[in-house]
Amino acid sequence: MRVLVADDERLLADTVAEGLRRFSMAVDVCYDGDGALVPEPVLTERSAHVAAGRAIDDRLPVTGPAVELRTGARAGTVAVTAADAPGTVHAELDVVFPVLHGPYGEDGVVQGLLESLGVPYVGCGILASAVGMDKVAMKRALRAEGVPTTPHVWFDAPTWRAAEDPEKLVVGLRRPLFVKPARMGSSIGISRVADGDDLAAAVEEALRHDHVVLVEQGVTGRELECGVLGGWRPEASAVGEVRVAGGWFDYRQKYFGDADPMIVPAPLPDEVTERIRELSVRAFTAIGGWGLARVDFLYDETTGEVFVNELNTLPGFTAHSMYPKVWAESGVDYPEVVDRLVALAFARHAARPGGAA
Repeated sequence: MRVLVADDERLLADTVAEGLRRFSMAVDVCYDGDGALVPEPVLTERSAHVAAGRAIDDRLPVTGPAVELRTGARAGTVAVTAADAPGTVHAELDVVFPVLHGPYGEDGVVQGLLESLGVPYVGCGILASAVGMDKVAMKRALRAEGVPTTPHVWFDAPTWRAAEDPEKLVVGLRRPLFVKPARMGSSIGISRVADGDDLAAAVEEALRHDHVVLVEQGVTGRELECGVLGGWRPEASAVGEVRVAGGWFDYRQKYFGDADPMIVPAPLPDEVTERIRELSVRAFTAIGGWGLARVDFLYDETTGEVFVNELNTLPGFTAHSMYPKVWAESGVDYPEVVDRLVALAFARHAARPGGAA
């Protein structure tokens, strides 16, 4: 028996129809921590009307009963109980698939909850999730393992407020710059700052979402992405490319664009493809990854340099998402990806000190 946990109004938008049919229950989790049980008829109806092998486009407002996750009666399980009546158990489940994006979902918070409940769960653990979400910590981990990253600086809100000349905080970086909140996803709060643009406005926008800001030197190059799947011996997928007509791949283009910007496989020299795949596994290992991640790169064709931009430890499965596309190109379809992720969840749980109990 399995449970799929997803975020508010994005459940089916970020999950695969073929994968959903393999789960017995779905719970929607909101940012305030409340959970709602997705009515089975709704889940069945939505998944049944989508062609196999593609993601579901529409969002799904969830209106089911409020529920909570509690330790199950059997060791290694979790109980889905009524929020207002803990004795009412809707189901006892063997594994959790946390399809959650952003803060509180992929930053180690939910993973910590699941660890405390003692239930197997899909994806990276607490530490790797936290490092993967924190761009500053991620850069440190990558550089410590010799994985190339773009030139960058970071500072916190008090340092920014106290700076007499804010430009000195980014000295040594060439424009354009990309100003980012350290702990946010989906390109939220990110600004591109070219010559003549207002750095202060970009930093203030980033500070709306986090008190730590990362400023990266822009790289004129191609945006490439690679999937990683596995545990002790992770594997890298085919390489894909994101091509956007004008501007950059921001939140609106990621989730609301009509055109598909993904090219799979990316047309690259064989040696560059292999370099991307090798660095993907090294980056995944550097943060202590488990299960899955998507590794994003910048490739400067002029110099031949390849930089890891960031890792996403819970990549989306929308119709616009790269992760399922690059694995399909590698011969691993949706059902097999889901099955392998669930098997990896059980394998990690069984390897815990003291066994799976």
